[in-house]
Amino acid sequence: MNKIFYLFFCFFPLMVTNAQIHEVGVFIGGSNFIGDVGPTTYVSPNEPAFGLLYKWNKSARHAYRFSYTQSKIVSNDLDSKEAGRNQRGYRFENGVKEVSLGLEFNFFDFNLHESSTKISPYVYSGVSYFRHDELYVLDGETKKDKSTGSFAIPMTIGIKSNISPRIILGAEVGARYTLTDNIDGNNPENKNLESLRFGNINNNDWYVFSGVTLTYTFGNKPCYCAE
Repeated sequence: MNKIFYLFFCFFPLMVTNAQIHEVGVFIGGSNFIGDVGPTTYVSPNEPAFGLLYKWNKSARHAYRFSYTQSKIVSNDLDSKEAGRNQRGYRFENGVKEVSLGLEFNFFDFNLHESSTKISPYVYSGVSYFRHDELYVLDGETKKDKSTGSFAIPMTIGIKSNISPRIILGAEVGARYTLTDNIDGNNPENKNLESLRFGNINNNDWYVFSGVTLTYTFGNKPCYCAE
């Protein structure tokens, strides 16, 4: 994590050169998992999540967005409404450290030229890379094989408003469709552990971040006129 913060602050001066309107801030919320262990409720945060984010508002309708988010990912079959999972009783705990880069689109004009109160729903997507542990389940107990990384596609919807001339408050829910099926240990990649696979090994895992963002705006006021 220290390396990520170091890179962020190294590249930050380059990002603010010839600035338009920029935002830096924090994300605070929770996480939940959707996969082969535990409940399948889409939004059900059960562990705290926090992160940092940066936005470059290229126009009143879109911004380039970079973020770093981390959380513990926990799920328990005993919390599931499915009888089979409930009786099985598996549980796992993993950690996710994610960097994400993409485009945020506002449904309404969010013109930071104006000091009046503005509100807009928005969506965000791009690409995420996250670190996590490779797990496996042996005799009902989840164990760690190794640490690894994978990619995910973030799909976020939210709503935001400027609560002061410089402060923007947002609330969002962001699902990540991952390119791995082993956050929960049901489908280990290690060929020596193939006999321990269970569940649906054809569906990849999801995790969800839900919470609020608080950002501070700065930089030159942009001109959103057509060139």
